[in-house]
Amino acid sequence: MGNSKSGAMSKEILEDLKLNTKFSESELVQWYENFKKQCPSGRISKEEFQNIYTKFFPECDANTYAQHVFRSFDTNDDGTLDFKEYIIALHMTSTGKTTRKLEWAFSLFDVDKNGYITKSEVKEICTAIFKLIPKEDLSTLPEDENTPEKRADKLWKIFNKEDNDRVAEGEFIQGVLDNDDALRLIQYQPQK
Repeated sequence: MGNSKSGAMSKEILEDLKLNTKFSESELVQWYENFKKQCPSGRISKEEFQNIYTKFFPECDANTYAQHVFRSFDTNDDGTLDFKEYIIALHMTSTGKTTRKLEWAFSLFDVDKNGYITKSEVKEICTAIFKLIPKEDLSTLPEDENTPEKRADKLWKIFNKEDNDRVAEGEFIQGVLDNDDALRLIQYQPQK
């Protein structure tokens, strides 16, 4: 069994990640070695995560969105990401099934982590998404979604809810699966 002093990943974590992700043992070991090089403490702080994240969006203000992404990945609410949280997040956002990705998207929009999404939380995340969109791309957005408020309104209407209602995780996932527009509205895909 590996221990933290040797720097090896524990067998329990390795087996758990092999079971819950599509990554092979050799991939996980390689990821772990790279993670330990980048994060010798074995943890990524919110600030380190934001610094990494902003490198993907150098022309934009990615800090707010990065904070929300970090919150959704920090499943034990300790203010850091350990290797397991990091790999599960990587799996869910890159190789996971659509339903798993939507579960993650729900956790992103559930700002207060109460198990429901409100219209104000949708607006908060839409505002963060808008900060990722380069200024020159804003003018290419459709008229009914060219501001965070309009985008939030359009997304909220998909769920057939009043302004003060809430959306549960199952409703969110089904609503997005049933509406191609919704999937596009909950994310920002940079234009190639």
